[in-house]
Amino acid sequence: MKDILFITPPFTQLNTPYPATAYLKGFLNTKGISSFQIDLGIEVILKLFSKKELQHIFDTAIENNKILSSNAQRIFALRSEYLKNIDAIISFLQGKNQTFARQICTENFLPQASKFEQLDDLDWAFGSMGIQDKAKHLATLFLEDLSDFIVECIDDNFGFSRYAERLGKSANSFNELYNKLQGKNSFIDRIALKILEERLQEVQPKLVCFSVPFPGNLYSAFRCAKFIKCNYPDIKIAMGGGFPNTELRTLTDTRVFEFFDYITLDDGELPIELVFSNVLDGTPNNPDYNLFKRTFILENSEVVYNNSSLKNDYKQAYVGTPDYSDLLLDKYISVIEIVNPMHSLWSDGRWNKLTMAHGCYWGKCTFCDISLDYIKIYEPIAAKLLVDRMEEMITQTGENGFHFVDEAAPPALMKELAIEIIKRNLTVSWWTNIRFEKSFTKDICTLLKASGCIAVSGGLEVASDRLLELIKKGVTVEQVAKVTHNFTEAGIIVHAYLMYGFPTQTVQETIDSLEMVRQLFELGCIQSGFWHQFALTTHSPIGLKPQEYGIMPDYKNITFANNDVDFKDKTGINHDLFSFGLKKSIYNFMHGIGFELPLKDWFEFKIPKTTIHPYFISNCLEIEDSLEIKSSTKIYWLGAEPNVLNITKSKRGKTKQMLQLTFHENYDSFTISLEEEKGKWLLYSLEKLTISHSNSFTFSELKSDFENYFENFELFWCSKPIQLLRKNGLLVL
Repeated sequence: MKDILFITPPFTQLNTPYPATAYLKGFLNTKGISSFQIDLGIEVILKLFSKKELQHIFDTAIENNKILSSNAQRIFALRSEYLKNIDAIISFLQGKNQTFARQICTENFLPQASKFEQLDDLDWAFGSMGIQDKAKHLATLFLEDLSDFIVECIDDNFGFSRYAERLGKSANSFNELYNKLQGKNSFIDRIALKILEERLQEVQPKLVCFSVPFPGNLYSAFRCAKFIKCNYPDIKIAMGGGFPNTELRTLTDTRVFEFFDYITLDDGELPIELVFSNVLDGTPNNPDYNLFKRTFILENSEVVYNNSSLKNDYKQAYVGTPDYSDLLLDKYISVIEIVNPMHSLWSDGRWNKLTMAHGCYWGKCTFCDISLDYIKIYEPIAAKLLVDRMEEMITQTGENGFHFVDEAAPPALMKELAIEIIKRNLTVSWWTNIRFEKSFTKDICTLLKASGCIAVSGGLEVASDRLLELIKKGVTVEQVAKVTHNFTEAGIIVHAYLMYGFPTQTVQETIDSLEMVRQLFELGCIQSGFWHQFALTTHSPIGLKPQEYGIMPDYKNITFANNDVDFKDKTGINHDLFSFGLKKSIYNFMHGIGFELPLKDWFEFKIPKTTIHPYFISNCLEIEDSLEIKSSTKIYWLGAEPNVLNITKSKRGKTKQMLQLTFHENYDSFTISLEEEKGKWLLYSLEKLTISHSNSFTFSELKSDFENYFENFELFWCSKPIQLLRKNGLLVL
């Protein structure tokens, strides 16, 4: 028995748990409140894609006479091949039986339907040594073909990472979803509810909490809540997560409370603690009686927003370490939908999820919901505490990969995190979302790479300086080019979020943005990207003051979800027309092809010629950064101790005693020679400058120490030996 059961409803990710329930479970551990968590999504997927259930799917499809398209007919005709391979494919994608990869990659081993028609050139994509990834990609297409069959013949709402998403997207009225919930359970529902009932009987919770991050989780959350209300009426039910945080802030429809007793907003720790306190003791004797934090409840047949508790939200230092126990960590499946290495990070591999800072340190982008507390309230976590939590999670999960799920990770904290990881000699892999700040110098990127950073994603949005200023992004295209180049040179993959259709954006600016992106890909500054069309949201600065951005919103009567707002742009441009061409072009760019094609070839209608100089990005990269170093700048040495050889150098009859220092790196080595005394000073200094050393040294401290023995530090600092060290691990941070 447990006090609380946390549920992530179908469907989110296949490869790793969505972290919200692990965060909350970790917090409740600090309060002595027992809890259990399940990811109903992965459990349903594993049940659905099993030999027994797949046979049931084929039988149901033929019984209902649903096999109509040629693609579905082909899959059904090959059903014995799908049934024979399904369990082995799932096991392989769970990281077991890795020798099966060679069989999967054998020509014509797997049955192939429509998803294989767009198969990439696998030899080019994965090379002769990438057999595991190649097999994952083929196995993913195998599952996607089956998914298409399920959608056509069994349940048209099915999707691997979403379910009945349309019912949750901008559902201003609850009517459609409510009516759907009055109908019969679907094929997928029956699987989910059977698993849910088993867990309810095992856990016997007093409170069930659904975390609903996306619109695609909403329907299943309601369907499960209805089942609990009908069959376990004594259990109280709450909902929180990303969807209610953004969509349900103006909720008024009382019918929602036929399914849920509580709906909480923003940070969940204190709201859940207070909800549970009231569930445990709902009498006036309880000091928390009827006191809640950001919680909707039903009182006297009306929806009431109760924020009456005077308790303050918990600081990030006191919310505990995310706890992934209970979750089926060895059962998640890694898939590779497209061959781009950055894209695979979202679907391939099990990542421990952490947050460096609550909220966003920038908090100015005009398209973002910066008025909401979960973005507006910025609170970083100390690097030492972060790495403490990383070590705890490695011990618990056995995984040393981390995805920091920040709105935008703070550069200064990223630097301190990297230093702490290196200082503790941890071997980890990590990636996160950033802003392309100018503070990401070449040296900073080298440090991040040394600590295990493998990738970053960030918003270039509209690659136009005029529009970036209107967005209040705080960056320029030139700055993005230089920063992304720094990351790439350090060996860190870069993904760019791109936007089109921003208010007042012209056709010319759209085409010019595409040219900027083309050049960034061609020069290797970015390796991955995704175009999305601008969406007007209620809580963004544009949504709050649309008239300042030349758009006319079409407001609806809101009783349920309220986030996306339909609008008309005064430019009158139909930005939808550009969607296919932009996405087709970037798909090719991510595969390293199509750079030589004129931009007009990506579109089926006439477009203007770009006004961007063909070497614009290249010219940006040639602009030298300032060589001035602040006296307070920290200096670190990442390299190893060198081999030392005393040598004699003669010139014009004069003999000098020299030190020859040979530095060995993982993949190379290099040698420098210095006068003996300066060489000894450098050896001593490099030892002090290593990150493992207890103290860090500033540029001014290093200069002063040098000048205790020698003259002209600036000349020494600019010498060829030191510049060679600068290129190989002597960092100015």
